[in-house]
Amino acid sequence: MSVAFTKEESAETASETLLPDRPISPHPNLVTEKGLQALQAQLAEARAAYEAAQAIEDVNEKRRQSAVPLRDTRYLTERLRTAQVVPNPASNDVVAFGSTVTFSRADGRVQTYRIVGEDEADPKAGTISFVAPVARSLMGKAVGDVVGAGAQEIEILSIG
Repeated sequence: MSVAFTKEESAETASETLLPDRPISPHPNLVTEKGLQALQAQLAEARAAYEAAQAIEDVNEKRRQSAVPLRDTRYLTERLRTAQVVPNPASNDVVAFGSTVTFSRADGRVQTYRIVGEDEADPKAGTISFVAPVARSLMGKAVGDVVGAGAQEIEILSIG
């Protein structure tokens, strides 16, 4: 094996193992109880993946397999450290963090979302972040209220 090949592989491995940190949101780290549990589970998975990678004998492969779990562990540790658990809303009179809101759009679509923390938001699963534009416009509003204008107009149908 030539020295040039070894150096090239090392440079390639270095670029794969020196991953930039995941960005941390500037917004308060509000989470639901379920969101906190999800962060804890993700951290446990990342730590387990890192430990499994440490058992690999090939140094370059160990670095490759450790990179993502190590980066995720740093991110999740910080998110858990700063997590602020917000209890479920005491009332369904107005939209709040943790509320499930059903609204109709100007084009006739009816959508239902639960407003949650950034890390637990998954629109396909019916959750949106409290910092999403739609969530921000709904916060503090009641059933029957209309927010937005024109094609962006939405009417709150129910709050749960």
